[in-house]
Amino acid sequence: MAYRQPFHGPGLEVRCPGAITRDRLEAVRESDALLREEFAMNGLEGKVWQYFTVVPDFRSTGIKDGNRAFEWEVIIRAFNTNDAMTANVKEIPFSLMYHIVERITHEVKGVNKVLYDFTPKPTGTIEFE
Repeated sequence: MAYRQPFHGPGLEVRCPGAITRDRLEAVRESDALLREEFAMNGLEGKVWQYFTVVPDFRSTGIKDGNRAFEWEVIIRAFNTNDAMTANVKEIPFSLMYHIVERITHEVKGVNKVLYDFTPKPTGTIEFE
């Protein structure tokens, strides 16, 4: 249970900060499933303690199919820890991150940007809250 992805503690509400809507919950579920799938296929499952996606309550302007797209951003967080009191950001190969970004922005409805959170604990927390 302790190695379940994403960590079972606080649930999806901390991965959708702000007003919780169905479209944001769906985006966080789908983007997280893609991230977990890619980590498993690329040998990172079990080598990274926690990894998950967050869909914050703001949108950004992008371009999709030649048109302006005002859509959600997805934030990826991945890290290792020995004690959960400190956590170090996991270095993910650029080619894999690029592939994950391509999948999320093309396969998850309503998403046009992906960011990677490099904040360790401390100063940040394990969750995105």
